[in-house]
Amino acid sequence: MTAPLSVARSELVLGGQKSGKSRRAELLAAAWLAASPQHRGVMLATATPWDEEMRARIARHRQDRAERLPGMRTVEEPLLLADALAAHSRPDTLIVVDCLTLWLTNLLMPASAENDGPNMPPAGDLSRLVAMLLIAIEQAPGPVVLVSNEIGLGVVPLGREVRRFVDTLGLLNQGVAATCARVTLVAAGLPLTLKDTP
Repeated sequence: MTAPLSVARSELVLGGQKSGKSRRAELLAAAWLAASPQHRGVMLATATPWDEEMRARIARHRQDRAERLPGMRTVEEPLLLADALAAHSRPDTLIVVDCLTLWLTNLLMPASAENDGPNMPPAGDLSRLVAMLLIAIEQAPGPVVLVSNEIGLGVVPLGREVRRFVDTLGLLNQGVAATCARVTLVAAGLPLTLKDTP
């Protein structure tokens, strides 16, 4: 018999593509919602519908999530993540951020008609946004679950911009991991606890 999931004050869920990391976040949200009729849930979705395939993927995820978690409200926020976290977090509300990888993509490589190539913000601006996010996680009055990709396990990618992105995501994950009470790595649908602070 599997022990019921416990919800930490804050948890970073890391994993590769289709590892089960978003499913882990949804299971935590379901456990939170089932624990009390007063509990609420908000999904901060960071995906940007930049092409037809992505629009269809977002719509499918929205529909699937509504069926699995009918009590979970979705808020689309591709850029101002710290502000959205501060605005929606309450003691009775669990926030799921899915995902930090797409949030960073939106900041470093925004897809727009006016932008033909990567639009790298100054390092100071990015550092400020990450610092604001870490403060928002620490100050959140309710539980927060953040999903991010672990993409640093493969070969060194070609291209300066891609290498910068991989390095920056790794540093973002480290900062969020240091801030969160719990860190879970998911591989093949199996969670492995890397950190668990009471």
